[in-house]
Amino acid sequence: MAIVVVFDIPGATQAQYDAAIAALVGPGKSFNVPSDLPVPGLISHVAGPRPGGWHVTDVWESQAAFNAFTAVLMPILAGVGIPAVPPKVFEAHKYVH
Repeated sequence: MAIVVVFDIPGATQAQYDAAIAALVGPGKSFNVPSDLPVPGLISHVAGPRPGGWHVTDVWESQAAFNAFTAVLMPILAGVGIPAVPPKVFEAHKYVH
């Protein structure tokens, strides 16, 4: 079952987000489609500023896929200075694209 993952990160910046993405996909690569990530299972991703921080909403194929991603993501976030903020996670009832 697909899940929705929402990160609302106080104090995070676009520069930190961009640095984290660069570390995830590797030098000279871009993140334009879900398969650009080193872990499979991402369905969609949206990120942007919010007052006083940064917001990310993802849809993942499953909790297991997201768990595999967090094993890769969390050390990267720490490395770019993004605080460890637990995401809100819930099952998707419907996904339209």
